[in-house]
Amino acid sequence: MEPCRSLALLAGLLGLTSSLIALSTDFWIVATGPNSSSHSGLWPRTHEIQVAGYIHVTQSFCILAALWSLVSVGFLILSYSPALSLPGRGPLVSTVMAFAAALSIIVAMAVYTSNRWSQTPFPQVQTFFSWSFYLGWASSILFLCAGCLSLGAHCKTPRAGYETL
Repeated sequence: MEPCRSLALLAGLLGLTSSLIALSTDFWIVATGPNSSSHSGLWPRTHEIQVAGYIHVTQSFCILAALWSLVSVGFLILSYSPALSLPGRGPLVSTVMAFAAALSIIVAMAVYTSNRWSQTPFPQVQTFFSWSFYLGWASSILFLCAGCLSLGAHCKTPRAGYETL
């Protein structure tokens, strides 16, 4: 149980960190033209710009994923102290929350990818995804790993029997 729980905690913390960095930085798209280059993210710099609906969806699901991941990591940390957690239930709750975070970030990234991919490009401007975008996809893999490892930790937890009552 111990290696799975420790690795799940590590994967959960890495997934939470990478999703927060991806959410807060503005290097999702980089556009290069003949004379200059520019980059953008999920949060517009000026309030006069009308933000597209798919950006709001991506923002919402990324925030949900970060919150689910925070709960998952919290329950994993609490599972190290038997006095603070329900016996054997910390890794199970962590599993559900990690998979919810993975699902949320996958929905966010799929919506963003599909909408950006289908936009018609300008002939002189080349746009491509940048490191914040790829960090968002990496966090989905880390959340899935955290969920699988938490499930492994839950399955290896000794069950309370008649003798312990």
